[in-house]
Amino acid sequence: MTHQARKRFGQHFLSDLSVVDAIVHAIDPQASDAVVEIGPGLSALTQPLLERLDRLVAVELDRDLAERLRNAWPSDRLRVVEADALGVDFGTLQAPGQLLRVVGNLPYNISTPLLFHLMRWAAQVRDQHFMLQREVVDRMVAHPGDSQYGRLSVMLQARYRMTHLFDVPPQAFDPPPKVMSAVVRMRPIAPERLRSPKDAGMFESLVARAFEQRRKMVRGSLSAWTRWLDWEALGIAPTARPQELSVTQFMDMADALAMAGIDASATGADAPRG
Repeated sequence: MTHQARKRFGQHFLSDLSVVDAIVHAIDPQASDAVVEIGPGLSALTQPLLERLDRLVAVELDRDLAERLRNAWPSDRLRVVEADALGVDFGTLQAPGQLLRVVGNLPYNISTPLLFHLMRWAAQVRDQHFMLQREVVDRMVAHPGDSQYGRLSVMLQARYRMTHLFDVPPQAFDPPPKVMSAVVRMRPIAPERLRSPKDAGMFESLVARAFEQRRKMVRGSLSAWTRWLDWEALGIAPTARPQELSVTQFMDMADALAMAGIDASATGADAPRG
């Protein structure tokens, strides 16, 4: 039975076996690993993963593809979760005493929201290997000063160590997308090295606000909070723009505001919380 790729699901099915082999080699799955595959599609990765794993969980939104997967493998080898990955509680897919390994050829139309969604379970994850639009991967791994460095870079680098593994050309898919793709490895920062913001909401809000006007100097884009920030102590130059600041500097600013009792939604007229 053939399956027509559906635009509304952003479907581009991986068909190049050499790319499949390279991804599986990068993942290096071991038989007892607790692996979750997002968007298995026509099973390009599912098949070789199941050749190495005792069991696999697949999250698939497309009803026809989900049924196809159920018919292809017994339920004790492949558990199919028919759902939108953006609504899945990945914590419920964790095997007792094991960290999850998450893999997938992510639909480009939901890739960024899905990356943020998965951050909730970073402490329960060993690693993530994803195929994404290369532009997104470039933003994920960008350094301060790079043109691609932005909100996605800061938020993900605060929680993960990430590596751009290799590029994948459009010809590796059916139908071919109009953009280059890339495979990225994401490993959550170890607990002993992880620095968490004092107020996660403040950190998220500050980073988002700073990059809303990325060409503007950060002292201007964050003017609503200027009175509570000691720029000199923070080591932030008067002319600095958001794309020049490190993850640590964003965290320092957010922590300073949190310690001053500032609400994440504060404007210039707002007073600290009591």
